[in-house]
Amino acid sequence: MKIIFYYLAVILFIVSCNSTNKTVTTNTSNIPENAVRIANDSLEYEIIIIDIGFETYLYSIAKPSHFYSKEYYEIKNKFYVTEWNIRARNPLRYNPNIYENVIDYDFSIDYGLDVNYKLYNYFKFVEYKYKQTF
Repeated sequence: MKIIFYYLAVILFIVSCNSTNKTVTTNTSNIPENAVRIANDSLEYEIIIIDIGFETYLYSIAKPSHFYSKEYYEIKNKFYVTEWNIRARNPLRYNPNIYENVIDYDFSIDYGLDVNYKLYNYFKFVEYKYKQTF
């Protein structure tokens, strides 16, 4: 099982992956209030984003999930994840409080529309809230 933790000041960004065929029991009672859970239970991937304002951004500013295609989100996420990882690997050049950890996003896996949509909008939220330009 791969587990990735992303701490961005007040942000906890967890992506977990299990490539075996085990059944995953998700205990949503451990998710803090105002957290956004992104999951593809069939692939056993989960992202939990805890950041003040992300839930509001997702439901009020972000475009609806079907505004763009899944392929659009996948292409954008490839770009964003690559750029994010470059910044996470260069803490002297980029703010290590924002880009604390590398994202282990496998471009060959179909995460589905919901996961890609919310991950894409998390990057858009980082641009919006922290005034970052990718």
